[in-house]
Amino acid sequence: MKYSNALMMMMLSAGSVSSVVSGFTPMGPGAQMVRGGSSGLGMSSTKEEAKTEDSKEDVVDKNPVNIGWNTHEAVEQAPDSLVREGDGPEGNFPMRSKFEKMCRDAQNSITAAIEEIDGEGTFREDCWTRPNGGGGMSRVLTGGKVFEKAGVNLSVVYGSMPQEALQAATERGVDRAKGMKPGERVPFFACGLSSVMHPKNPFCPTMHFNYRYFETDGGVWWFGGGTDITPSYINEDDMKHFHGTYKEICDKHDPKYHEEFKAWADRYFLIQHRNETRGFGGIFFDDQNDRDADTIFEFSKECLNSVVKAYGPIIEEHKDDEFTQEQKEWQLMRRGRYVEFNLVYDRGTVFGLKTGGRIESILMSLPETARWEYNKIPEPGSPEAEFIEVCQNPRDWV
Repeated sequence: MKYSNALMMMMLSAGSVSSVVSGFTPMGPGAQMVRGGSSGLGMSSTKEEAKTEDSKEDVVDKNPVNIGWNTHEAVEQAPDSLVREGDGPEGNFPMRSKFEKMCRDAQNSITAAIEEIDGEGTFREDCWTRPNGGGGMSRVLTGGKVFEKAGVNLSVVYGSMPQEALQAATERGVDRAKGMKPGERVPFFACGLSSVMHPKNPFCPTMHFNYRYFETDGGVWWFGGGTDITPSYINEDDMKHFHGTYKEICDKHDPKYHEEFKAWADRYFLIQHRNETRGFGGIFFDDQNDRDADTIFEFSKECLNSVVKAYGPIIEEHKDDEFTQEQKEWQLMRRGRYVEFNLVYDRGTVFGLKTGGRIESILMSLPETARWEYNKIPEPGSPEAEFIEVCQNPRDWV
């Protein structure tokens, strides 16, 4: 594969929903497959009230302010920071601020790189804030020369959630609602950057990433994230490059990371009703708080800042490849599988839709066009049949 010098130099500067709600879908090693994913913000939010410690114990949040389609306020330009000291539950303000800066810097760098690769399309930005704090910036490119649709969303959320929702995010046994009374809502903070890219050419894979940081009342915190790739056809060199990029990062931070996080991604993105994965995986991790926060931050930062390095050269290599109408239709069918996963199994999307999240941000991950063809079975021995075999039996690419 030939990579342009410009792309190889795009090491994103440091410092999501399809966004931070993916943090509600962790699955630890050895766990059974759980529905999970990476889109949508749909949680209830409460205005900060001054309470004494005694009264706080007796108060149940009976009338939370719902984070709904009409609770965000559009602004022409987002403030310099959506993280404000004193908003939300008590916690690690320096880490909140640092994580948001990392996400903002990456959003700027990634959108600039994708515009350069596309050559024609530009990102449109929507900004919004919420009365109780937080907000977001959605950047979406549509109708480009290379990309049909590409989105990169930043979200900062202060709110509260039912303990049941919190328990859905505690596969590793962390009791984040310890000491709270039944029915009492759990205040939380979340910040994340999330993206999905849908290219036009069938030989250019779709790519998704999400990196996020959570805190809940009582000082509990955790990181989650991952980057994964969804091609329509198999290209060994492409997959070795993409997976090899993240293996190198994982090995640098912990020799056990890649094997664990690659297997986690293969389980995570399973379309259960078809017994096949959405794509060819990557890395996925959640509920990470087993070492100091700065150490995990640095790992998340390097993963996020390597998105263009892992993905950009593949698009540059194939964006001008010739293809047939049949190959385009196959790509659209695989996009149909992408939609099935996101709307059926992606807990962030479902949670957001049921609780009134910002709908355009929740559904940003979906492609503009997709296809469902009745009982389509690829010809034995065809490239499409080989592709399905890999989706049913994930490979180790590196």
